[in-house]
Amino acid sequence: MDDNLHSPQRRLIELRIEHADLDSLIDRMTVQTPIDELVLRRLKKRRLVLRDHIVRLEAELDPPEPA
Repeated sequence: MDDNLHSPQRRLIELRIEHADLDSLIDRMTVQTPIDELVLRRLKKRRLVLRDHIVRLEAELDPPEPA
């Protein structure tokens, strides 16, 4: 059971959820006035880092087949 808590598939799901949460937060922040540009920039940077982790983990779990 403990293995399942640390499985790459579970980590991928967690990263996707966090990425979606950040997307939602960024969308809400962009309609607020005034916009805190620094916070918004940091959130977007974190979202990009998460996206990179997601892509890397997806490639590890499902490596591309040779052509």
